[in-house]
Amino acid sequence: MAPAFMDELGLTVVPSAGLDTDQLGTFAGEIPRRGTMLEVAVAKARLGMAATGLPLGLASEGSFGPHPVVPFLAGGIELLVFVDDTRGLVLHETMVVERTNFAHLVTAPGQPLDSFLAQIGFPAHGLIVRANVGEPQAGLVKGIVERSRLEEAIAAAAASPDGNARLETDMRAHLNPTRMDSLVPLASRLAQRLASVCPGCIAPGWGRVDVTRGLHCRWCGTPTEMVATEIFGCAACGHREERPRQDGLTEAEPGNCPACNP
Repeated sequence: MAPAFMDELGLTVVPSAGLDTDQLGTFAGEIPRRGTMLEVAVAKARLGMAATGLPLGLASEGSFGPHPVVPFLAGGIELLVFVDDTRGLVLHETMVVERTNFAHLVTAPGQPLDSFLAQIGFPAHGLIVRANVGEPQAGLVKGIVERSRLEEAIAAAAASPDGNARLETDMRAHLNPTRMDSLVPLASRLAQRLASVCPGCIAPGWGRVDVTRGLHCRWCGTPTEMVATEIFGCAACGHREERPRQDGLTEAEPGNCPACNP
């Protein structure tokens, strides 16, 4: 994230070491997320702000599972938030992630692993191992990046009632380079938004906050579910403007029309 914030805003990203963000929820599920993605990301940012004594904070939060549009594929949502206590601003950007290594495997000691490990990019990408059945913390070991430790964790977790261990990709960003790659364009998008000022009050953070749907079909004129216009807004003064789509599209193709393609 650091290059985008330096290039766009001249801001240096300072990591906050030693923060216990697990208290806000974990990917492994032994501690449930305490709030929405945005609420948790803001809480993370404020933990860093408190630790460093800085009035600005930056934090991310991710959620992974079935793709929101194509459920049989894995996908995710990334959220990045910027908190500015000098101006009383909280700004965030989100992105649907289609390239992810989110996956799992149920296995037992001695069963072949090479195909799965190659699929998820081990050991560059870390793994979580737990018992296949029982409480989320049963046999739980996180951040595994060594084959010997992986096999030890599988053997311990296989004490599960069904004799199996469950392997899961560790989706924490520092152990998942694929996820890091997703955060690069999201950081650029947020930094560019912070570099844009409101035409009403000149506060930073002017950008798209909503959309209106109903782009009309090119053939029959029926409203579709496609975005028709974009709503730009300011988090400081509340000023809003409705604008055409940035890609210039003014009509929907018939394939997206509920009348032409029911």
